[in-house]
Amino acid sequence: MVTAISKITVETGFPPIADKNAQILILGSMPSVKSLQQQQYYAHPRNAFWPIMSALLGMDKEWGYQQRCDHLRKNHIAVWDALKVCQRQGSLDSNIETSSMIANDFNAFFQQHPKIGQILFNGGKAEQVFKQYVIPNLDKQFRHITQMRLPSTSPAHAAMTLEQKLHSWRLIKPS
Repeated sequence: MVTAISKITVETGFPPIADKNAQILILGSMPSVKSLQQQQYYAHPRNAFWPIMSALLGMDKEWGYQQRCDHLRKNHIAVWDALKVCQRQGSLDSNIETSSMIANDFNAFFQQHPKIGQILFNGGKAEQVFKQYVIPNLDKQFRHITQMRLPSTSPAHAAMTLEQKLHSWRLIKPS
């Protein structure tokens, strides 16, 4: 959902892609404008997320969004965002209004997905938001979950090639 406030919009993220057997949580910051328009995670055609997942998990590049999501679940991978709501102009994380950030409810998420043993941050903003807004309110039982930041798959992170990003993301192994 996108609601106009001059040039800055109030954005609400999506529910997670996950099932009760998820072991890895890939955590972004907030869906891009393109993703919000299409109601799909990582919908921007130059975002490297789906090409990386295709290479790592053997997804057919012709699969539709639902097939790709099902394949993530089959491989015990969940996808979500650190933020539930924020205001920003455009899609850049750097444009997120800090005072507008509301984090998702990770206590409820981890209770519903008790096998999550690793959180992989898709870029620095997801990690920063999680550490600043989630961890202080996170139940003790969930604070032990291993966390690791990976390079952002966003086309805005142009300092790395797709091949370099893929190399870093290779720690994800098919189940």
